[in-house]
Amino acid sequence: MTGNTLWSRARQPPGVLRGALLIVLIVTGCHGGGNGCFCSPPTYGIGGTVNGLVGSRLSLKNNGVTLTGIGYAANGTYPAFDYYLPGTPYSITVGTQPTNPSQTCVVANGTGTLGDSNVTNIMVTCTTNPARFVYVVSSGSNDISAYTADTTSGALTPIPDSPFSVGNGPDSIAVDPSGKFAYVPNKVDSTISAFTIDRGTGALVAVSGTPFATGPAPTSIAIDPSSSFVYVTSGSAGTVSAYTITASTGALKPVTGSPFAAGAAASSVTVDPSGMFVYVANQADATISAFALDTSSGALTMVSGSPFPTGTDPRSLSVDPSDQYLYVANATSNNLSAFSISGGTGAITALSASPFLAGTSPISLAVDPLGNFVYVTNQGSNNTSAYALGSDGILSALAGSPFAAGGEPSAVAVDPTGSFLYIANASSGNVSVFAITAGTGVLTVVNGSPYTAGGLPSAIAISD
Repeated sequence: MTGNTLWSRARQPPGVLRGALLIVLIVTGCHGGGNGCFCSPPTYGIGGTVNGLVGSRLSLKNNGVTLTGIGYAANGTYPAFDYYLPGTPYSITVGTQPTNPSQTCVVANGTGTLGDSNVTNIMVTCTTNPARFVYVVSSGSNDISAYTADTTSGALTPIPDSPFSVGNGPDSIAVDPSGKFAYVPNKVDSTISAFTIDRGTGALVAVSGTPFATGPAPTSIAIDPSSSFVYVTSGSAGTVSAYTITASTGALKPVTGSPFAAGAAASSVTVDPSGMFVYVANQADATISAFALDTSSGALTMVSGSPFPTGTDPRSLSVDPSDQYLYVANATSNNLSAFSISGGTGAITALSASPFLAGTSPISLAVDPLGNFVYVTNQGSNNTSAYALGSDGILSALAGSPFAAGGEPSAVAVDPTGSFLYIANASSGNVSVFAITAGTGVLTVVNGSPYTAGGLPSAIAISD
């Protein structure tokens, strides 16, 4: 092979999902050199499998260096992430734990030294973290009722020193995916109250510098999956304000260029599970504003074609865990709009079967973290509509739906394991808890439900 170099490397076959650690051997050839030939030393891969993964943003490290180019988006066995010379030590560890839902992943057989063959037995196993704390914001009493959640039954027990005071007219709450901080927009004060969460007890402690200024009449709040940025809609200004979270303290700092223009009476905001797009429901003009999220700065850029039309009086919206579909609760048209999401651009397109019938005045919507069911509270009919979520994004009413709730149910949330449903009932001043039947999504009232909350509970959030 005079004057030629031949390399042959096994490549990932098309269509194989990214995300785990199978091993593929590099076959090395001879390097031409002068009139002779020498062979480079063989290199071998390190890999294995991922099991139990349902969350997003899992990352792995080898010897403390984050492995890139692998998405870990699904369970299975995949091509190797890298190749090494024999005698190279390796140590595979979890870099970032999954969120949406929150999970804990552990690595088995992750440490060793490469011999003269592939390593194929590394195993990453993920389990979903059950709910530990539930927080309910009450706009009538300007406080947060905090509870510990029984991981087996879903029952609630008030946390000592609860309720915790916030500003005037709190209307929403968000807990960051790491479970360290909680944020509450105060509609009357035009501020955001920020708290650290005691990971042992669930108690809330005010962040230094709180409250933080926001736009007029803040209505809704969302946090990106990396726990880096906070987004708050302003109903009066028709904008969405963006903030960077100080990781060590939870303090908020406005993002350059914030606030960003949305539509009339911006009422609800959500960030998709990939952390690439932000969606805002505009109550007064019946549209959805879509933004691309700059993951470095938190800045927002309007997606081409935005805003997109939806039903009348959109109040709540959520993206399913697969990051393929967006659902919107339309209060006045009494239905749910469903859209497919373009993964490359964030643009949305209405599904052909959309909209789907709901009860009277659907006002809050939640997709369960496992992506099997959708639940919406109907404030006018005092019940909850429940749907099975098909792989094509189509919704089908569950047997027994709608399910009775308390008076004027105003907010709904599903725990990270998809086992329990929590509903804040505004006029009843309490929280209803339901067990979700695995496989069917049917709701059964938990013993002891409903649980007392503050005056006019209006929002609910869950932390692991």
